[in-house]
Amino acid sequence: MNSILVRILLVVLMSCVFARSLSAQSSVETNPRQTRGAESDPPSPSAVNPPASPSPEKPAVQDLAEPPKRMFGMIPDFENTNDTPANRHPLTIREKYILSLHQAFDISAHIGNAFQAALQQAANGQPRYGQGWDAYGKRFAAAEGDQISGSILIYGVLPTMLHEDPRYFRQGRGSTLSRIWYGVNRTVVTRRDNGTSGFNTSEALGQLMSCGISTSYYPQQDRSVSRVFSNWIVNLGSNSAYNVLSEYYPDMMRGLFGRHRKPIALNGNDGARQIEAQVNH
Repeated sequence: MNSILVRILLVVLMSCVFARSLSAQSSVETNPRQTRGAESDPPSPSAVNPPASPSPEKPAVQDLAEPPKRMFGMIPDFENTNDTPANRHPLTIREKYILSLHQAFDISAHIGNAFQAALQQAANGQPRYGQGWDAYGKRFAAAEGDQISGSILIYGVLPTMLHEDPRYFRQGRGSTLSRIWYGVNRTVVTRRDNGTSGFNTSEALGQLMSCGISTSYYPQQDRSVSRVFSNWIVNLGSNSAYNVLSEYYPDMMRGLFGRHRKPIALNGNDGARQIEAQVNH
């Protein structure tokens, strides 16, 4: 995945992501005890004298909302799903190809490629294209070619042939370091259709094949073997950064624009009661 856009946005937003995610993670729900109302019957002796060793209550776990399919409105993220039992069923061949087509041709992909070409134009990336509208058109066409070839190979053709699941299974919970490491290593580790984990051949080989295909439309001076492998390494690193952004993007959006419900348990003579407070982050 040739994601220069992702790398630029990641540098600007990652500090905000981590700060907001830590704040969101600190808001852990507690499971208050069920109590009777003020007008209920008097408490029984067992309620007045509770057992010495009551069984501990397990904290309630909040269900994760499904992540959006487009980040910032212009980065396709259709492969991102929560790692829950309901989402762990393997994709059919048809579903894999539908996913690849969404990644390749969704309107957000074209918007992202246009923005990426504009950034390259402003920074004079790949200077052999030159400047002007003609050069911008070539940069945009190259970004489209990279997007289409990479998406079809990585999410459709190779996962079907190798029986691998092309989705990114977002954890959504855990420590910051564990979630970062998880996102980074998903570039080389993937889930297979039979539920086991293994080397992510679809990602590694698909990126290499896409970089090889790009030599057919890149400038003549950039069609060397060394250029192909350097682009391949950059793309794999970009994919790891993209995974981390996918992991934290819902947390960041909730922290910046959303509201988080925080149950508060109050203890008193009449028992505990639950209050839901709206807390802005």
